[in-house]
Amino acid sequence: MPIQSISAVTLAVRDMARAVDFYAKVGFELLYGGSDAAFTSYRVGEGFLNLILSPAVSHGWWGRVIFRVDAVDALYEALRARGLDPEQPPRDATWGERYFHITDPDGHELSFAERLRR
Repeated sequence: MPIQSISAVTLAVRDMARAVDFYAKVGFELLYGGSDAAFTSYRVGEGFLNLILSPAVSHGWWGRVIFRVDAVDALYEALRARGLDPEQPPRDATWGERYFHITDPDGHELSFAERLRR
């Protein structure tokens, strides 16, 4: 039986209020929890991005979550207008995507990618 999709990704955060503020600026749709919660969930298409409060965890680079978007350049400009600082402007990749990365306050790397029309 094949695996069909990822249902959710859960990220540990040290400060839920700070994390919720960041994810609101990025534009995620809050479903459950919030600044004062120990667990927060956002809708991502048909799946979910969850945050779990874990103040004692030390964070280091673990990988990246990649989100598909329709207009990567517009999202990049919107994030900058909201005071966020992506690593660099969107760029085209040889594998057929245009993308950029941003790191959340806990060091989780998020990537936003748009399929290039060929």
